[in-house]
Amino acid sequence: MDRLKNILLRIDGRGYKAYRDIEGTYDFPGYKLTVEHAQGDPFATPSRIKISVPQKKAGFPPETFRTESRRIALEDYITRSFAKAARKVSRPRGNGNSGLIKIDTPGQEILSRSCTSVKPDRVEVRFHMGLPAQGRRVLGRVAWEMFSSDIPHIVEKALVYHNMDAGEIKRHIEVAEDADHIRKVLREKGLVAFIATGSLLPRASGIDPRPLTTGIKFRPPPELKTTIETPNRGEIEGMGIPEGVVLITGGGYHGKSTLLNAISLGIYNHVPGDGREYAVTVKNAVKIRAEDGRRVEKVDISPFITNLPMGKDTTEFSTENASGSTSQAANIMEAIEAGAELLLIDEDTSATNFMIRDQKMQEFLPKELEPITPFIDRVRQIYEEHGISTIIVVGGSGDYFHVADRVICMINYEPHDHTRKAKEIATRYPRKTEATPTFGPIKHRTPIRLGTQGKTKTRGLKTITFDRNTLDLSAVEQLVDESQTRTIAAALHMAEKYADGENTIRQITETLAGMIRTRGFGALGTGQYAEVRAIDLAMAINRLRTLKVK
Repeated sequence: MDRLKNILLRIDGRGYKAYRDIEGTYDFPGYKLTVEHAQGDPFATPSRIKISVPQKKAGFPPETFRTESRRIALEDYITRSFAKAARKVSRPRGNGNSGLIKIDTPGQEILSRSCTSVKPDRVEVRFHMGLPAQGRRVLGRVAWEMFSSDIPHIVEKALVYHNMDAGEIKRHIEVAEDADHIRKVLREKGLVAFIATGSLLPRASGIDPRPLTTGIKFRPPPELKTTIETPNRGEIEGMGIPEGVVLITGGGYHGKSTLLNAISLGIYNHVPGDGREYAVTVKNAVKIRAEDGRRVEKVDISPFITNLPMGKDTTEFSTENASGSTSQAANIMEAIEAGAELLLIDEDTSATNFMIRDQKMQEFLPKELEPITPFIDRVRQIYEEHGISTIIVVGGSGDYFHVADRVICMINYEPHDHTRKAKEIATRYPRKTEATPTFGPIKHRTPIRLGTQGKTKTRGLKTITFDRNTLDLSAVEQLVDESQTRTIAAALHMAEKYADGENTIRQITETLAGMIRTRGFGALGTGQYAEVRAIDLAMAINRLRTLKVK
């Protein structure tokens, strides 16, 4: 501690790069502080700081982190507490980022992150700190004030258990643990998703993911009502969405897409008070949409598209500029290849000619002149042959009644089971299928090049660049945090060595996800990272414009 003070006083008034002298580890009362990297300019990315507090001082009870589920939830709570405490003391103290104290702050979702780590013997946090400057001169005395006053205050508020709200910590952990338990038992109960009674699904706005406090609370229809026993809350009642083909229908603005979005993000746990704490979905659910203009590399889309003009092969379909129908076909086949167990589709973001051909169009344009076999004629095969369920939002095509196992009708944001009514209507309007008898096997592609070497950068939530090549993740809708994008960028940068012509895309992504899971985010190097699924990595690989497969 005194050593850091002496260095800061010595370099006071010198050029800003003199801050490099403080890199290293220092003993403070009750914790160690490490300056991992001192920024070279007041306008550059703030300096990286690590604090390690031994459990003897931190004092978090072992039961708060005895399982992975509890540990991740506790780390999330500590991160939020650190961010809250930092906001209270962080203020401008010179030019550029001077005076900033900032951690990788979570949103509504509870994600494992690189910034906070709870272990049996210590608690560690990594954050950024803007070392103060006047112009480009060191303000050493002001920096010492931050290190000796602000940081100890944050440590006491956010990293010492007896100074924190034990009841809040307990609730935060138990809500996450119960959600994880529900997700674990869904398949045992023949379900792919569960929405608890009383959930608040609408969001404040399209850009504000917090709950709409005036929204209607969720009530399950009697036919789909189920209860799940949880470790902490006991029995939770709600709507169980069964495996198979499920339609969500209803009039416009009645809550169809709101329900689908909640299901889509049910792959994550949510903070208490979010309204979706017990809106839970199987982990490998994938949101699918049309994606005009995307690149496709040797994907077998022949279950959906064959007999293209000029004999273009669709068993190894490639294009630099996919249409709506070919992109949606590729997205589905890639998701299945990567291990999807549930497909989520909204007709509003789908290619109409990919989703349906009605009776009149079938009569007008014979099948031999139409290369597309619509999704309606394959969706049951996908489930029956490969065990992959589908939930579809449909408002304009009653033909899907023919293939649905359940039909949920949203009326004024409340779900009703209208399966019987839908099936009665379907019997009055028979539909001729255009599919071959089977969907067929899934082909696994083997990359020989990814093109992810060179300088790697992320821009926001949806863009990664590898040298001059841009990866657009706009259609990967289930990403919620920029730290996830950084994880994908770092993982794909490492993935090149696995693209050896022997490993499939699924093997590569599961290897990377397993490495992060067992070795921690440190396997990716230094950075702000958050958890992603192997299937997210696969979706990113498939959108590389530099991807080459055998």
